[in-house]
Amino acid sequence: MLKSMTGFGRMEAVKNGREISVEIKSVNHRYFEFSSRISRGYDFLESKLKAYLQQKLFRGKVEAFISIETLQDTAAQVHVNYPLAESYLKSLRELRDRYDLRDDISVMAVSRYPDILTVEHEPEDEEALWNDVKEVAEGALGALLAMREAEGVNLKKDVLSRAECILQMVQKVEERSPQTVAEYNEKLIARLHEILGDTTVDEERLLTEAAIFADKVAVAEETVRLRSHFDQFKKLLDSEGPIGRKLDFLVQEMNREANTIGSKACDTQIAYLVVDIKAEIEKIREQIQNIE
Repeated sequence: MLKSMTGFGRMEAVKNGREISVEIKSVNHRYFEFSSRISRGYDFLESKLKAYLQQKLFRGKVEAFISIETLQDTAAQVHVNYPLAESYLKSLRELRDRYDLRDDISVMAVSRYPDILTVEHEPEDEEALWNDVKEVAEGALGALLAMREAEGVNLKKDVLSRAECILQMVQKVEERSPQTVAEYNEKLIARLHEILGDTTVDEERLLTEAAIFADKVAVAEETVRLRSHFDQFKKLLDSEGPIGRKLDFLVQEMNREANTIGSKACDTQIAYLVVDIKAEIEKIREQIQNIE
């Protein structure tokens, strides 16, 4: 199923005494790019979550946010950094004596300095915690994928509609192209009669000139290739897996064929059709930038 690269999903749950919240969002990007913000102390989860998401999201700029809050008390020990405390006290006493300050040094005051007291929790069971986070992440990812699939359906309808519009214009180009050769022949004959008067026109020379012109303005090869590109385009839209980069390549080829038709055409009607064709191809190109 065709998927957009834009999506959002959020899930939260209480698992084994922890309130876990996972939020995932993605936007279009040429490759898979991952970044995250995770509650302090749980950085080990980043690589696990990235590997998990990369199995489901092949392209896009993906941002994940994980919040973990412990709801129940856990065993912990408080440690005092005595050498650092002694250094603080020495410095405070020197300030007191040098500037004749009031001696208000207290235990509470010293304990507030950075790194004097540190709290050591029991080691986390990283694998058990990851399993809990993964369950919540599955819910968030499911919501994100549902949004990407829903938008993918709309993108598919839009690009197919534009593709059909382009093919209708290609048909008009194919119908108009032979007419330009016939009109050229008529103009050429009229011009020669105007120049030569009643002198007989060299039919062989006339046929040669007409053949040269017809070869110069022929766009049958280009229109056939253009139709072939659209056939492949439609097949890709119904295929599984990431297809965005393949579609982008095909659109470049479509635009190349349209440019060639435009450069060959010596006809105003065809020129206008080519402008419209290129405009629709550009709109398709813009849309598929968001297809995975």
